[in-house]
Amino acid sequence: MDTVYQRRRQALMAQIPHGTAIFTSAPHAVMHNDVEHVFRQDSDFYYLTGFNEPDAVAVLAPHHGEHRFVLFLRPKDRDREIWSGRRVGVEAAKEQFGADVVFPIHELDEKLPEYLKTADRLYYHLGRHDGFNQKVLRHWQRLIATYAKRGTGPVAIEDAHLLLQGMRRVKTPEEIELMRKAVAVSVKAHNHAREVAQPGRYEYEVQAEMEHLFRLAGGTPAYPSIVASGDNACILHYIENNRQMQAKDLLLIDAGCCCDYYNADITRTFPVDGRFTPEQRVLYELVLEAQLKAIAAVQPGQPFNAFHDAAVRTITEGLVELGLLAGDVDTLIEEKKHRAFFMHGTGHFLGLDVHDTGILRNADKTWKPFEPGNVVTVEPGIYITPDYEPAEGQPAIDDCWRGIGIRIEDDVLVTPEGNEVLTAGVPKEIAALEH
Repeated sequence: MDTVYQRRRQALMAQIPHGTAIFTSAPHAVMHNDVEHVFRQDSDFYYLTGFNEPDAVAVLAPHHGEHRFVLFLRPKDRDREIWSGRRVGVEAAKEQFGADVVFPIHELDEKLPEYLKTADRLYYHLGRHDGFNQKVLRHWQRLIATYAKRGTGPVAIEDAHLLLQGMRRVKTPEEIELMRKAVAVSVKAHNHAREVAQPGRYEYEVQAEMEHLFRLAGGTPAYPSIVASGDNACILHYIENNRQMQAKDLLLIDAGCCCDYYNADITRTFPVDGRFTPEQRVLYELVLEAQLKAIAAVQPGQPFNAFHDAAVRTITEGLVELGLLAGDVDTLIEEKKHRAFFMHGTGHFLGLDVHDTGILRNADKTWKPFEPGNVVTVEPGIYITPDYEPAEGQPAIDDCWRGIGIRIEDDVLVTPEGNEVLTAGVPKEIAALEH
């Protein structure tokens, strides 16, 4: 049974030929006053198994003579399934998910030592599930206590999540296709939002129009949609989306669709009434210039920080030219004075998680280079809050700049030859945004 999940498990087990790795599912969906909210599987667990139920544990034991992939999960239970949905069950899971053996989850404590006692190391991520953390640690402590008698067993614990950092950082063709699907839906939604946004409508109306298209395509919002008009655009994670849009507002929309667990992440900023004010226009042109230069720095072999450095330098130079910052550009960057207006990073990895996993630095503190198959967001911005107060030595600003927030974000795939802007279908040139 050759599946993408099996190939991933094999690649991981090749890294730990004598170890045992344990991965647990996400906990049950959150309950609020007897209402069960949507369950979302742990990304590492899903990446290795494709299994989408809670109360499950995957054990990878490449050194075991018979069972290299062991799955523990909930057994079939007709009464419980009436209330909370169908379960795959023990019998069907072996064939469906390619496990060497499948056990009901209540047998975990009994069976787990079999896959640990001859391992030299235990790989497990001590995450937020305190109860399961303690369970794994107790098993390890028992084996350590009897190590002298047996001469075998895991003598150390390493973080299992770190094993997957390099694998998940480079997307396979199958993953890239899923991301293209999420991007296509998101592009359609952003272009639709630009058509329906107008003075007098509410931010939540635009949100509803976009998320309607997500749902029609079988997707979900990848994260809480940000639909921020006026000075709400200066709040980086604004999600209230309840303001009525006015003429002369900019509308910043940061929204993306999730399809089959893979995410898109797009931001566009445009004038609600179809025309930029002079101040909005000049700042928008500066952010767009910074974004284009940052995208150009996303190249195979280039260090990860190169695109952020390109955006920071462009924005700092532009802010000095506009009189919003004062001083030597290199000194301003070194002292991080640009953070008064551009206070976040330029991008992050994208994939199964919106802020996807991937180690950024080497042990010697140098930055890791981009590789073909990386997907990264590129999203510089400028935000001048209504209550902005300049730092000592920095100029006062006119009121015409206050309350302007602009961010432009694309999803960029690193290719062997350079890069591909996956989200290019959403216009960002001023000529395309004005009417």
